[in-house]
Amino acid sequence: MFRKRRTMILIKGSSDVPAKLAQEIQDNHEIKTIEDSNNGLVMIKARERAKQSLFYLGEVLITECKVMINGALGIGMVKGHQPELAYNLAIIDAAYKASLAETKAWAKILLIEERRLNEQSEAFKNKVLMTKVDFNTMDV
Repeated sequence: MFRKRRTMILIKGSSDVPAKLAQEIQDNHEIKTIEDSNNGLVMIKARERAKQSLFYLGEVLITECKVMINGALGIGMVKGHQPELAYNLAIIDAAYKASLAETKAWAKILLIEERRLNEQSEAFKNKVLMTKVDFNTMDV
């Protein structure tokens, strides 16, 4: 599973999943904290459609953390003030980069969480579509 997809599942899904995965690594491996969870601001880049030029839309608050496991650097970055989630993401990222044995069993957990997120999204979309107006029925 690619890093972007994995991170999206961990951020959008239940906070219990990254906490459980990170705890599994903490129990079995030594984790060296490079940078504690701290807040920062990141510029949001956007593209103007007519001229295709880039501009900065504004800033967003993030929480970031860096850890090292067996010489592999892991980075956790999340929108808003969520220091625990950033730390857990950094541990999970470092575990994948270090190719730890525990990561092989995580694919199934992440796929189950992704399926749950997709079902949630589909249910929300169906709820919104129930309020959609059909303009063809307005003709008299």
